[in-house]
Amino acid sequence: MVKKQEKLNLIGLRCPVPVLKLAKKIKEIKVGDILEVDVDDPKADNDIEQLVKNINIKLLNKIKKKKAITFYIEKIKE
Repeated sequence: MVKKQEKLNLIGLRCPVPVLKLAKKIKEIKVGDILEVDVDDPKADNDIEQLVKNINIKLLNKIKKKKAITFYIEKIKE
């Protein structure tokens, strides 16, 4: 199975919009696909961490930059 990687740019969006858009996008991708998510809302960091615990996704990596955070998330189940 080939893993597909998609980008989701949520820069400039404020809570709760980034988490809502991420949850919607997760439903659209296939199990095993990876989503690269960029956010710049500081509250989104905690919100995305909580989302990972509550739905069928796995946080592979989180990279904090000066003004943004990039999350690498894999869908693990439908």
